[in-house]
Amino acid sequence: MIPRYSRPDMVAIWSPETRFRIWFEIEAHACDALAELGVIPKSAAETIWEKGGNATFDVARIDEIERETKHDVIAFLTHLAEIVGPDARFVHQGMTSSDVLDTCFNVQLVRAADILLADIDALLAALKRRAFEHRDTITIGRSHAIHAEPTTFGVKLAQAYAEFERNRKRLELAREEVATCAISGAVGTFANIEPAVEEHVAEAMGLKPEPVSTQVIPRDRHAMFFATLAVIASSIERLATEVRHLQRTEVLEAEEYFSAGQKGSSAMPHKRNPVLTENLTGLARIVRSHALPAMENVALWHERDISHSSVERMIGPDATVTLDFALARLTGVVDKLVVYPENMLANLNKFRGLVHSQRILLALTQAGVSREDAYKLVQRNAMKVWEQGKDFLEELLADADVRAALSEDEIREKFDLGYHTKHVETTFRRVFGEA
Repeated sequence: MIPRYSRPDMVAIWSPETRFRIWFEIEAHACDALAELGVIPKSAAETIWEKGGNATFDVARIDEIERETKHDVIAFLTHLAEIVGPDARFVHQGMTSSDVLDTCFNVQLVRAADILLADIDALLAALKRRAFEHRDTITIGRSHAIHAEPTTFGVKLAQAYAEFERNRKRLELAREEVATCAISGAVGTFANIEPAVEEHVAEAMGLKPEPVSTQVIPRDRHAMFFATLAVIASSIERLATEVRHLQRTEVLEAEEYFSAGQKGSSAMPHKRNPVLTENLTGLARIVRSHALPAMENVALWHERDISHSSVERMIGPDATVTLDFALARLTGVVDKLVVYPENMLANLNKFRGLVHSQRILLALTQAGVSREDAYKLVQRNAMKVWEQGKDFLEELLADADVRAALSEDEIREKFDLGYHTKHVETTFRRVFGEA
């Protein structure tokens, strides 16, 4: 997590100040529940909130204590006692460190998910606007990076919209799955703290009680969360890669916005490079790299160990901060993407009608020619275009075998671009649910 690829709201979730504030709230809410149960005095719970609720926790002081205790939660509790006074002895009654750490981590992940969901909403809005703008902008579809058949640029963007809409649903589910709380004490038996305390803390923190915490919240939940982030990152890279290809000089059907005063190269003043989408490709790799250690964290020893701890201290902030930045950057790319319909049409026509080969093939089969023979007839004329620069329509019209099956009008009719876009409205209605 470095400032270059960070945005302040997401960074704040992972700051020590936020972490200690969440730790305090967990402990204080637990005290409220313990007071209701008569385990601790209600006056003590009130004092803890009164003195700790408005306190500014001294990160440097907590770090100083931890250097001696070698235990982060104990260091925090020691500092809290300095603030609260004698009633601090009622804090952490029957609890274990994982109750605080795991519940806090899930609160942070939920808050991070909320920011990411808002990021996706902004991206979806940009994709939808640009998709409708270019719904009827004809372009060539490619398979294996080779010209295939015509489509529209709006359909390309509609595909991205549908993909990120699926990602939003995945993230909603991942958020729900990770939104659990554990206040169950050593090895998760509730021996020294009542389940009612966990239920109270969970409700107060916007979580649900973990059914079986075994002292730690099961890490399959977190594995699913980070795997979801990885899938979203892959979708970012997919769209970024499309833009990178379309911006190539030989293609130039779309390109990133190039602002006034921007420089593309330290050596070549003419350069306008796809730096944002190349950056997004790299950031996607970082986010994906965090999915594997999250999955490896699932296999902890017995009721608990802390082999997951060091991993999560890094991947929690890094994955969410990086993905937040990447989604915002991609939204900016889509929003300002420069599109060249004239170049799209010119590229489509570059090979003089070859993109209509399938229509001719189908017409020949419907006219009684076997598929094998029809394929040979179309391909031999197509190869003349590839190898000799011929015009596909003219070659077909001059081919006696083709003309034996199809009239001139039937052949010419198969070169209508509108044929390929007649179902764009259906696609848009399926994706956007509107006319």
